[in-house]
Formats: sequence, structure tokens, C-alpha cells
Amino acid sequence: MRSEPTEKRIRTFLGGELVADTDDALMVWDVSYHPSYYVPLADVRPGVLEEAGTAEPVPGRGPAVAYTVRAGGREAPAWRFADVPELADRVAFDFAAMGSWFEEDEEIWIHPRSPYKRVDVLPGSRHVRVEVGGVTVAETNRPTLVFETGVPRRFYLPMVAVRQDLLTPSDTVTFCPYKGEAIYWHLTVDGTTHEDLVWSYQWPVNESIAIAGLVCFYPDRVTTHVDGGLHPAPPEDVATMPSPRTQRS
Repeated sequence: MRSEPTEKRIRTFLGGELVADTDDALMVWDVSYHPSYYVPLADVRPGVLEEAGTAEPVPGRGPAVAYTVRAGGREAPAWRFADVPELADRVAFDFAAMGSWFEEDEEIWIHPRSPYKRVDVLPGSRHVRVEVGGVTVAETNRPTLVFETGVPRRFYLPMVAVRQDLLTPSDTVTFCPYKGEAIYWHLTVDGTTHEDLVWSYQWPVNESIAIAGLVCFYPDRVTTHVDGGLHPAPPEDVATMPSPRTQRS
């Protein structure tokens, strides 16, 4: 089990009510690409946890004690691995089911941010041209390149470099733990609409502020030319397709 402590103050709320407040959280990698927060039971508000039986055993950790969290008129699941000494006195909450999470006083979304994840935002002078269905839909010599751990390189372009007449606003709004809230546009070429093809972070988090107002295209759904050569698109990855509140672009 990969785990390490964090010195960040971690708080989580449900239905607007505080559920847990700790500066002694443990980051545990339940999945490979981001940690989960395990909070000391002593730092959970009394009366919000109710045992809900035993969950399915997890390889290497044994069975989990299941809980129901009740606060603010809402419910969410939680669990504890009583047979793992490092986790016996800690509880993990279903991140998405909770109302909100804060690292210190900054709200976070989707999942806790990994301390081993980098997002480098670099200005560039490459000539970038984007085609859809053989039609040039964007072109610039001022791209911004985003290099994010575990994600293919992205080219973010000024909005004025995109064919505005082809764009229609979408209702899709998604979140990234490392960049913030993204809004989307559909793009229509020769009567064919490509839904949620273009996205932008209008008010990104501080670490990614340099991409504010820039736009990006899904590289596996367009043809991109860089400095006159064809830029190979990465294989289609379901994790990069937009879905509400789970975007990892």
C-alpha cells in the first residue's frame, strides 16, 4: 500500500455542514494516478457516521467497515479498513458523494491533487493549424503548450485564432483538479456538428492561470499541423472525453 502523510489542512462538507476537519490526513493511493484522503476518526464530527455493515474485501487490506455519512439532510458512503494497522483509526469518504472539499482554504474537485503531478504551461512560437473535415478551423503562431503528467501534450490557442462562425456554446461544464472549471463549444463544419470538441478554462486555478481564456481541441478528433508537419494524434482515451464533473483534459 502506497501512502504518505500530508501537512495540508483538509476539510470536507456535506449538505453545507462540516463533516471532518484535520491537519493529520494520510494520502493513500487507492488508484495509481491520485491519492485518497484517510482522515483520523477523532477529526470527524461526532454523530455523522453510522456503521452500515461490511464492504467487500480488498486484496491486501481485508474487509472494510462500511459507513453512511449523514449531514445537512444528505447521505454519502465512507469506509474504514480495521485490519490494516496504518488505517484502522482512519476513515475515507467517497470524494464525489461529499458536498465539497478544501485543501487549506482552496476548494478542490474530482479527487485530491497528487504531489507528484506537474502541469507546465509554456508559451510557444510554433505554427499550429487545426483542421476538421479538411477545413482549417484554427491557426496561430502563438500557441501555449501544456505538459501535464500522464496526459498528452496540449496546444492551447487564442480564441481569436479560431473560426468563431463555426462555434456554438455547449451546456457542458467539467472540472479538473489541476486546472479548474472548463466550458465547451460544439463545432459545425459542412453541416456536421462535433459536440464538445473545444474547451476553455475561463478562470483556472492559480497554478494554470496562463491558460485563462485560451481554447483547446481534442487531439484525437481533429487533424493538427505543427510547423508544417502532421502532428500525430494520441490514441483515443475514454478518460479524455468530456463528462460532467469528471474532466481530466
